[in-house]
Amino acid sequence: MPLREKSVMEQRQEFVRLAEQEGVNRRELCRRFGISADTAYRWLRRWEAGDVGLADGSRRPHHSPCQTEPEVEAAILMVREEHPAWGARKIARWLEREGLSCPGISTVHEVLRRHGRVPVSASGGLATQRFEKPAPNLLWQMDFKGWFALSDGTRCHPLTMLDDHSRYLLCLAACGDEQASGVQRHLTATFRRYGLPDAMFVDNGAPWGDSNGQRWTRLGVWLLKLGVRLLHSRPYHPQSRGKNERLHRTLKAEVVSLRRFADQAAAQRAFDRWRCIYNGERPHEALDMAVPADRYRPSPRPMPERLPEPDYPPGEIVRRVSSTKAYIHFKGRLWPVGQAFFGERLAIRPRGIDGQYGIYLGAHEIAAIDLTKPTPVRHVSEQVSDMSPN
Repeated sequence: MPLREKSVMEQRQEFVRLAEQEGVNRRELCRRFGISADTAYRWLRRWEAGDVGLADGSRRPHHSPCQTEPEVEAAILMVREEHPAWGARKIARWLEREGLSCPGISTVHEVLRRHGRVPVSASGGLATQRFEKPAPNLLWQMDFKGWFALSDGTRCHPLTMLDDHSRYLLCLAACGDEQASGVQRHLTATFRRYGLPDAMFVDNGAPWGDSNGQRWTRLGVWLLKLGVRLLHSRPYHPQSRGKNERLHRTLKAEVVSLRRFADQAAAQRAFDRWRCIYNGERPHEALDMAVPADRYRPSPRPMPERLPEPDYPPGEIVRRVSSTKAYIHFKGRLWPVGQAFFGERLAIRPRGIDGQYGIYLGAHEIAAIDLTKPTPVRHVSEQVSDMSPN
């Protein structure tokens, strides 16, 4: 399905939040959002003046919710009604961010309990150790949440892209399948809006990995040409993708499990609304109750208009892979490199050990040759071996 255009209000809300971050190149951000500098600064002035036309209308009560006990409870229950999966900490933080005076977390919890909005006992173990990249755009995590059925008889496969440092949800797309072509289309739109990350972190299944056991796919080669490394998690170690798993549980609790959607368009509208809430309103415990928009900055690396091709210096050993056979010829032998590299120009470089060479696409080593062994080639991939892709 075609990418849905966001509403004007959603566009303005996201733009001003990103533009207010320290160090952001506002002119580049204007280009990515397709607006003029005059329009951008007009939005910023209106936002700073408190113009609610740039965002969802304020849900705060007409009077201070802390003047009387009934008004306090009304404010708490109103937020809970809007976000049924939020607990006392998130509700208290949300009210504080809205500029409202509110009671302590224990009081908020007691109000929820008294009105039957939470179980009597809702305790659970918290993670004792977290890992994250030190800055935005060093690593994005990408995955499909499990599909769910739509009323029209089709399936929705939610595609998510999350910045590792800020937890900023860069893409939440309602896809009809999990094919590489759709993923690349959504990646292109996301890269044009937020710029390029240093690396993408994915699991080992399709479309990130080949069903025939080959690590490299055409999608992975496309990312390499853009200068984006593709990192794979360790097989059978879902804990290394904890941020994605946690995001998917939250998406299920706050969106998917609460209703049934007529079709993909309806699901996408709900996803777009929730993504704005997740990034700009929903307090995140891993961020000390800040919101992802407080920590995210767009990447300074823009998406190029044309896909770059590797440029090899004179004197290098360069071989072009056939468009029908996935081999290169070197030292009198044929070396398989995988169908993902059909038609690509690859460089062969010595590795400093007799008889051993690396096969490169640009600066990225994608396979290794060992002339001393009968094994054809060893494919090289960036695989994460620790709990987190640090």
